[in-house]
Amino acid sequence: MNIKKNLHDLRYFCNNTLKKHVLKFVFTGPESTGKSSVSKAVADYFQAQWFPEYAREYLTHKKGKYTFDDITIIAIEQEKTRKIKEQEGIKVYDTAAVVLFVWSTFKYGTCSKEIETLMHTQKFDHYFLCSPKNVPYEDDPLREHPQQREELFEIYKSQLKALQVDFTILEGSLQDRVKKAIEIIEKKTQRKNN
Repeated sequence: MNIKKNLHDLRYFCNNTLKKHVLKFVFTGPESTGKSSVSKAVADYFQAQWFPEYAREYLTHKKGKYTFDDITIIAIEQEKTRKIKEQEGIKVYDTAAVVLFVWSTFKYGTCSKEIETLMHTQKFDHYFLCSPKNVPYEDDPLREHPQQREELFEIYKSQLKALQVDFTILEGSLQDRVKKAIEIIEKKTQRKNN
């Protein structure tokens, strides 16, 4: 059995047979849990369209300073970019409105109606919730809660349950997370075409 050929055939199937379909997968969870690295690796594996987190670009431009209203601006710009650039095939997102909801409510005790509406109207085929377990915290001037990653993880998990969406918790090494996400996306793509 030629594993490389089988992988090539699966990638071809996922990216060419599915051109008529849009399949959306999003990575969420606390800061410094591998969301960007894992989502980018998964997008590369499937040769899929990848949507990086807009907040990082926005906050870098603002030198890390922001207000309650800035989180809503980030949410609106992220969604606008997603709608403008989205094409057919598999889509992989480094963030979703649920991230902005958790961020805003954790920091300010509330969130804007725009973020709440986006969180309830965004549709993804599957969410991947990245756990802080086995991923060391990487210091970054834009990150704020190194000691609260476990607490934030539980908030994310509760929120995804409240939204009644399909989600998988990703744990282990970054390679383990990538492998698990690929397995789930492969299953979802096969079901979509049956």
